[in-house]
Amino acid sequence: MSTAHGARARARIEVTAAIKDEARRQLAAEGAARLSLRAVARELGMVSSALYRYFPSRDDLLTALIIDAYDSLGASAEAAHEPAAGPFERWITVCEAVRGWALDHPHEYALIYGSPVPGYTAPDATVPAAARVGLLLIGIARDAHQDPELARPPLADELRPEAERMAADLAPDLPPAVVTALVAAWAQLYGLVGFELFGQFNRVVEDRETFFRHAAGQLARGVGLVPTSR
Repeated sequence: MSTAHGARARARIEVTAAIKDEARRQLAAEGAARLSLRAVARELGMVSSALYRYFPSRDDLLTALIIDAYDSLGASAEAAHEPAAGPFERWITVCEAVRGWALDHPHEYALIYGSPVPGYTAPDATVPAAARVGLLLIGIARDAHQDPELARPPLADELRPEAERMAADLAPDLPPAVVTALVAAWAQLYGLVGFELFGQFNRVVEDRETFFRHAAGQLARGVGLVPTSR
């Protein structure tokens, strides 16, 4: 790589980062629905046509921010994960990491788990980043259910066809009942975090950290996990 080419590549990385940083500032101030490439360009002292060379449309910029948010969340959960601990304890640690990241990044959490942005449909490119926490939880359940004595969650007969379809798509090596419980726990985890982040627990839950840890434990038990000290 020539020196000039390397300098251009570094400059592009720096400008891309500056664009994203300004876009995140606007997310915090205005919300995702009002994100504007022209406004971002204006704040950075760029002409709109120059910014379009980095992000051809608002949707391209939103997609980049969404992928960054999912990756940041996933990295936080993976960093907190302790492979040497028991599955129940690992589950709690990952759930607490999700909550901690959300409290530290409320506007980015709202971008990926809040109200849909009008006129925007997330492309398939967001899926790998979005799946990181889910895959981590699936891996914890997979390790736990290698124990043949571990009780499996119940599964209603009317849900079995859908449970088998989800298992085939998400984790073919796990029993359908476990996969169904995992999907429900995944949704409830983000529901708990969202309720706290968006003020739904105001005047209801005061010791939110203790409440969350207890609720995360209930989710773990619903998937069939039990504390190591059982």
